[in-house]
Amino acid sequence: MTARLRSVTAADPDAGLSLPGWTYTDPEFFAAEQALVLRAAWQIVCHVSDIAGPGDWHTLDYLGESLIVVRADDGVIRAFTNVCRHRGSRLVDGASGCAKKLVCPYHAWTYGLDGRLTGLPGRSDYPGLRLEDHGLAPVDLEIWQGFVFVRLESRGPSVAAMMAPYEAEIRPYRFAEMRALGRVTLRPRAVNWKNIADNYSDGLHIPVAHPGLKRLFGNSYGIEAAADCDKMWGDIGTGSGSWSERAYRRLLPPVAHLDAAAQQRWLYFKLWPNVAFDIYPDQIDFMQFLPVSATETIIREISYGLPDDRREMRAARYLNWRINRQVNAEDTALVARVQAGMASASYAQGPLGESEVCLRAFAAKVRAAIPAARVAVRPAAGWFRG
Repeated sequence: MTARLRSVTAADPDAGLSLPGWTYTDPEFFAAEQALVLRAAWQIVCHVSDIAGPGDWHTLDYLGESLIVVRADDGVIRAFTNVCRHRGSRLVDGASGCAKKLVCPYHAWTYGLDGRLTGLPGRSDYPGLRLEDHGLAPVDLEIWQGFVFVRLESRGPSVAAMMAPYEAEIRPYRFAEMRALGRVTLRPRAVNWKNIADNYSDGLHIPVAHPGLKRLFGNSYGIEAAADCDKMWGDIGTGSGSWSERAYRRLLPPVAHLDAAAQQRWLYFKLWPNVAFDIYPDQIDFMQFLPVSATETIIREISYGLPDDRREMRAARYLNWRINRQVNAEDTALVARVQAGMASASYAQGPLGESEVCLRAFAAKVRAAIPAARVAVRPAAGWFRG
C-alpha cells in the first residue's frame, strides 16, 4: 500500500494516537462537534441537472435542520431553510418536487422561488409588516463541478478550494454533464459518524476485510491526505475473482474522455469532514455520513453517470453495484464491531502507524477544533459550554 501526506496542517503532538474512544459515544462531545465542526461542513444536496427547471427543488435534512435548494424563475439556484417565517412550519415535504411558489401549508404565507415573501392572507392584520423583512432564511450554497453543496455556517474554505489539489485529476470525468442514475438512498446505522469516516479512509483494512477489492486491486491500493481531503485509489488488474469481478473487468467499455490510467482506476475522495465520493470509469457515487446523535448516523447515497446507453456500460454499472454491495456489507459489520468496542471502559486510544496518514490527518483536525479530544479519559460532565 502506498501512503502519502499532502497535509498543510500544523504538526500534531498526538499524531501517533487515535482519537479517544469516549469521543465516539459521548453526547457532550457530539454537541461540541456540531458547533465547532459540523455546522460549517459542506454537504451535497443534488446535481444541477436534478433541478433543471424553474421551481424544481431538493431537500436535505442535516443536524436538525431541513434545507431546500430551488431553481428560481431567473435560473439561479438558491438555498434556504425549509421553514416558514410566520410560525416555523416546514414548507415542503419529501426529498424533491416542483412548485410555482412555496406556500406554507399552515397559514398560506407565500414565497417566491427566490425566497421573497410575496403574500399572506389577512395582510391588514399585521400593521407595519414589511414583506422584504420576512423572506426565507438563506443558506450558503456552492456549485462545484455541477454538484450543489450547502452549509449551515459561513466558516472555512470553499468546496473548490478544498478540492483544488485534485482539480486537474477530476476534470476529465465531466461531472457537470452527469445525471442521476437512481434515487437517494438513506441507510441508518447505530454508530458514530466518525467511525464511518475513519473506515472510509482506512487503507490497512482493505487486504484483511475486503477480499473482493484485494482481488481487483492487487497491491496497487494507495492513500493520501491533503489539507481538507483524503484520496484513496486502486488500479484494476487482471486475474481471478468472483463472477461479478471477472465480468466487470471484461465488460467495462472504453470511456473515450479518460486516459488509459483512469480507465482502469477506482478513485475515492473524502471531503472533510463527512462527505465522500467514489469515482469509477463508469459512474460516481456520493456518500454522506449524516450525524444524528453520538451513536446514530444516516448514510445518504446517490449515483451519477454520463448518459450512456451501451449495453456494456449498463452491465458494468450493475456489476459495480454488485461488487460494492458486498464491500458495503463488509464495512457495515466492521464499523459496528468498532463502535461496540469503543464503549468498553478498557479502550482509551490506539496507536496510529506512520502509513495511516488519513486517520492521522482526520484526528489532528478534530483535536485542533475540539481540544478536549486530546484527553484520553472522558472529562467530567459540563466541560463543553457551547
